Amino acid sequence: MDNVAKPDFSSVTRLPPADVSAGDDDLDSARVEARQYLEFYNWVLSIKGEYFGYGAEGIIYIFLFEIEPGRPEVNRWIWAIVGDVPLAFLPADDATTPFEVLDSYIGALEEWVEAAREGKSVAELIPVNVDATPANAEMLAGRLKFLDERILPELKSN
Repeated sequence: MDNVAKPDFSSVTRLPPADVSAGDDDLDSARVEARQYLEFYNWVLSIKGEYFGYGAEGIIYIFLFEIEPGRPEVNRWIWAIVGDVPLAFLPADDATTPFEVLDSYIGALEEWVEAAREGKSVAELIPVNVDATPANAEMLAGRLKFLDERILPELKSN
């Protein structure tokens, strides 16, 4: 892969350097969480740039990061989703706007919910940091419904 897939930059706002506050405590906290989440992976050598894609205070934040990939097949543009939802990342070649990111995220988590409801393995699905039980599936399904009905339409209109 040549790592050239890029997001739609008209849908994001460049953030100041990591050691400079964005001026919003919730946004700053979410940003730190997203950075730490990505830095956990060995395929991220460093973070070179940060962009804010979307935020619904206390619910969900979508960030775009330009990274120095640790492996040739890794895209240098990675989306990170944090908030009161399972953490996730998505390469920019899979989605170019925050709307596409959230739409893909919801779809991937709906697959997890369905598998957990049915007692099937979730090993090959998006990682979720809770046990794959029907009770956890129902809690997540409620959050996904809210994201799908309230947040996704807001993003589509932007």
